[in-house]
Amino acid sequence: MKPYLNRISIDPNIRFGKPCVNGTRLTVYDVLGWLASGMTYDQILLDYPELAMDDILSCLAFAADKTHKLRFAS
Repeated sequence: MKPYLNRISIDPNIRFGKPCVNGTRLTVYDVLGWLASGMTYDQILLDYPELAMDDILSCLAFAADKTHKLRFAS
């Protein structure tokens, strides 16, 4: 089992079924966007105290896994 599955969920009733950090309405894409814009882990955790470091790392692992599956699916 992938460790991020304990922290990331997909519910069609929350954020139109986008993958979200459990217990929040924050999507994996939100977190990735903040990192891409240059925010540090500490800045994200300060701005969003409902997140933990493991949530951020789970978002990265989720994205890496999905990208790997897309690349090698063809």
